[in-house]
Amino acid sequence: MESVKKMVDEKPVVMFSKSKCCMCHTIKTLISSFGANLTVYELDELPNGLQVERALLMLGRRPSVPTVFIGQELVGGANEIMSLHLEGNLVPLLMKAKALWL
Repeated sequence: MESVKKMVDEKPVVMFSKSKCCMCHTIKTLISSFGANLTVYELDELPNGLQVERALLMLGRRPSVPTVFIGQELVGGANEIMSLHLEGNLVPLLMKAKALWL
């Protein structure tokens, strides 16, 4: 889990993804559409991707991707991000994390 912490440190928005995951693509597109400074780690393209995926599972993420951290806090996956967006809370959360400026 320490590897995940290092990967999200000092980055406003981090997403763990897999390159062929359609929900991951949807969440990346949504967050990027606001102009957010998004860091994406494709687990299937990282040399230590399996280790990182295990750490995400240990954090309770099922499925392991997409997993989004905003302001170094675990927000969740596709359901949580879409809920935040539909409730009008995603953009304020991104702004608070200094991921975007409007």
